[in-house]
Amino acid sequence: MFPYSISLIGLLLLSCIVQQFLPSVSSWYDARILILPLIVLCGSVTVSTGIMLILAYLGGFLWDAQQILSVTQGDPIVYQNPPDSLKFGYSIILYTLMGFLMQGIRPIFREGKWYLSAALTGVAIFLYLFVEYLLRGFVGGEFHPNDGMIQQIWATSILTMLLSPVIFWILFRVADLCGHTIRYKN
Repeated sequence: MFPYSISLIGLLLLSCIVQQFLPSVSSWYDARILILPLIVLCGSVTVSTGIMLILAYLGGFLWDAQQILSVTQGDPIVYQNPPDSLKFGYSIILYTLMGFLMQGIRPIFREGKWYLSAALTGVAIFLYLFVEYLLRGFVGGEFHPNDGMIQQIWATSILTMLLSPVIFWILFRVADLCGHTIRYKN
């Protein structure tokens, strides 16, 4: 369990770096693949609740750190929509909620039905981005419904969800190397 947990944290740090170089897909409403939240989501369903909370904390911390950094010295091409008024730490709470959502289907995942977890990653990413959109409008004091933003949210959710089987495959390989049991033996 310990080597697998350390490996997940390493994957989380690696995804933080990779996230900086993933471009947006302009033909899909400038959607992006959110690999950092995807590692948190996919990893959350493979570990216990305590390790999931650590992943959610680290993932939210790294995500907020990237966004705060982007406001002061980030590249405008990479950071297209810097946060205006959300405070540091809000992502930790949202990542924890997403992690608990994934923990809810952990028994089904452990039976070998990983495809349900892959679909739930898309739902969780959509909920995360939509709540963040609502928070920005609420905290900013002005909420203007924007169809383009909703299209970008669902397109980002779909693109990220399509990558989740690859992340699950990587996690299964890492678990085998570390001797960690993800699924029940049939």
